[in-house]
Amino acid sequence: MSNDPGSQRPVRSISLPPLAAVALAIGLATSTYIAASTWRDVRKPSEKNNIQITGSAKKRIVSDHIEWSATIEGSGNDRTAAYISLKSGTEKVVAFLKAQGLKADDIKIQSATITEEFEIVREDKVLEGTNIPLRTETQKSTGFRAVQLVSVGSPDVPLIEKASREITSLLEQDVFVTSHLPRYYYTRLGELKLEMLSEAAKDARSRAENILRSAGNAELGPLVYSSMGIININPANSTATSSEGNNDTTAYEKDIITIVRAEYKVQ
Repeated sequence: MSNDPGSQRPVRSISLPPLAAVALAIGLATSTYIAASTWRDVRKPSEKNNIQITGSAKKRIVSDHIEWSATIEGSGNDRTAAYISLKSGTEKVVAFLKAQGLKADDIKIQSATITEEFEIVREDKVLEGTNIPLRTETQKSTGFRAVQLVSVGSPDVPLIEKASREITSLLEQDVFVTSHLPRYYYTRLGELKLEMLSEAAKDARSRAENILRSAGNAELGPLVYSSMGIININPANSTATSSEGNNDTTAYEKDIITIVRAEYKVQ
């Protein structure tokens, strides 16, 4: 072994600032993690042997709550006369509803609004000494109009339906009343949705099993993923759909349709 100083190369030491050393260490750790992750993803088993399926459930429901309203009008040459006319009509409407069997607590009367009404008076004149026509328009007061809304909410659907149809008979007593269309609701919708989702999930699994049975040589494995789709509440026999779901209030009888999307492993 030679002891010649020229035969040994000196070792050069490199000194890094503290921040640079930290950055280098982080870089090495990151690159190691990326390499390991890439290897792991490459060796991950394929998930192509899954089946995605949609299940649905449908049920006819009958509304158990109804809301209805009517507009009452009164008129007069001044505000006081219009209000007196409105008050008389409102009292007759309330008396009629109570006679139909409604409870006083179910009848809600909103505050009245009174507005002055006008008509446009047009007049054509010809300027003196010319043949140029000139049209003028002026507003002329025709009196005052008072309006009030009476609303009802009740679980007795047939009773309110009957009242909404017959209320216009008060027109014969000089009561200016307009009946609006009733709105129908189902109050136990929350618990029903859970039942419908369960039925839709069963339908999804049944469909997947039937498909694999027809294909042969495959069995349905465990559930991988599931999600609740939209819930449509439509008038009976309607197939209308909406991306946000329907919630019909126009029909007494309704169909509730629930959709569930599921993914299963195939064995």
